[in-house]
Amino acid sequence: MIKVDLITGFLGSGKTTFLKKYANYFISQGKRIGILENDYGAVNVDMLLLNDLRGDNCELEMVAGGCDADCHKRRFKTKLIAMAMSGYDRIIIEPSGIFDVDEFFDVLRDEPLDRWYEIGTVLTIVDARLEDNLSEDSDFFLASQIANAGRIILSRTQLTDLDHIANTKSHLKAAAEKANLNINVDSLVLDKNWEDFDDGDFEMISNSSYATRSYIKKLTTDDSGYKTVYFLELPLKKEHLKEKINTLMTDSSFGQILRAKGFFNEDDTWYQFNATKNEFELTPMSVGQQVFIVIGENLNESKIREFMEANN
Repeated sequence: MIKVDLITGFLGSGKTTFLKKYANYFISQGKRIGILENDYGAVNVDMLLLNDLRGDNCELEMVAGGCDADCHKRRFKTKLIAMAMSGYDRIIIEPSGIFDVDEFFDVLRDEPLDRWYEIGTVLTIVDARLEDNLSEDSDFFLASQIANAGRIILSRTQLTDLDHIANTKSHLKAAAEKANLNINVDSLVLDKNWEDFDDGDFEMISNSSYATRSYIKKLTTDDSGYKTVYFLELPLKKEHLKEKINTLMTDSSFGQILRAKGFFNEDDTWYQFNATKNEFELTPMSVGQQVFIVIGENLNESKIREFMEANN
C-alpha cells in the first residue's frame, strides 16, 4: 500500500514552502515520492515553485482545475490511478487553499484506489499571523481543513510574537466552535520555527496520521463565493507591482482579495511573487510563466481586469 499525505491550509498559509521541506526529508531518506498539485484554479503556478525537486526520486503531477467539483474529483481519481503504477513509496498532495477535504477521503476510499493506497498523514498549515477579520465562509473552510488534521503546523512563527500565536490558536478554536467541531487545537499545534526542524521533527509529522471529526459542513467550493481571476501574458514590472496588489487588496470595490501570486519576466530574469494582506514576497527564479492570479471572495472580475490592463 502506498501512503498518501494531504497538506492543506488556507490561502497563502505557506503550504508549498512546507511541502518542499517535507519532500526533501523523504528524498534524503532514499524514498521515491510523487507530488500531486491538486488546484482549484485553471492555472497552477506552484508546480513551477517545486520544479527544483524533480529528479530520480521525485516526480511532479497536477490535476487541472477550472471545472466543477464532480469533474475535479474524476480528474483527481484518474490521476491517482495512473500514479499507482509508478512505484512511489509515498505520494504528497497539495490542494488549493479552498479545497474541500472530503474530496480527498471520498476518492481514496473508492475502488480501485482503496486497494493500492492508504491514507497517511493529514496536515494543515496555518499562518501564525492569521487575520482576525476572516469572513464566515472562510472560517468554515478553515474549520473543515483542521477537522481531519493529525497535526496543525503554524507557519512564519519567527515573524511574529507569542501574543499573535495565541490569537491564531484562539481564532482556530472559535472557527471550530462555529462549525460544531470538537477538536483540541492546543494538542495538535506545532509552532516551532521551520528552519529549526530536524529529521526527528519530520518523522514525527509524517506519523501524525489523521482524524475523522464531525462538523457542520456549510458549503463546498461550488457554492461558495470564492473565485480565481487570472491573466496570461500580462506585462508586469517590479517597480509598481506591490503598490498595485495593495490597491487591489485594500479597495473593497474589487471584492475581498485574499491572495495574489504569479510570475513575470523583467530584463531576462524570471520573478515569482506571492502576496497576502500581511506579506509580499518577490523572488528571482530560473523558470517561470507570465501569469498573474488573484483569489478571493465575491470578486469584481471586470473591474479587476480593467484596473490591471489599464495600469500595466
